[in-house]
Amino acid sequence: MSRLKTIREQQHLTQQELCEKSGVSVRTIQRIESGTDPKGHSLKMLATALQIKEEELVEKKDQSAINLIWVKIINFSSLPVTIFPPANILLPLILMFLKKEFNSLTKQIVSLQIFWSICAFIIFMLFIFIRKSFGWSNDLTLVMMIILILSNVVIILVNAAEIDRNKRLRIKLGFSII
Repeated sequence: MSRLKTIREQQHLTQQELCEKSGVSVRTIQRIESGTDPKGHSLKMLATALQIKEEELVEKKDQSAINLIWVKIINFSSLPVTIFPPANILLPLILMFLKKEFNSLTKQIVSLQIFWSICAFIIFMLFIFIRKSFGWSNDLTLVMMIILILSNVVIILVNAAEIDRNKRLRIKLGFSII
């Protein structure tokens, strides 16, 4: 049951009475009671009419509301495509949008993959230039690619374990790219 409906019923008001008292249409009240968060003018008018704080009408999205199964799937979706860095960003991003999982964990997972891909590209290109200037063998290029891929696999696996244990990420950025 929505917060608005609970508060309205506690105050023994019908939707029509709340409409008249607040100046918000019955249809808007019905939409809010069916799950849409009130915003802007409607939020202010309803809070004033019900003599409550605006925050009391807005549903709080807490960590328990996050679907951890999809968070883990989005995290693991980067694994099979670690060899092709754009795909290790696109697949989790597509899953995030398809499943509408726009929470802090999934955004951080995709941001981390974007950041890792950029860093891996820069490191690899620097290594290529350094390798040529020092005359190192081509075998070292393969070793560097493997190290970069394994670093991403470790990030994904460590975060998967932390999601299971503590419902958070162990390796994360201090900022979000998306």
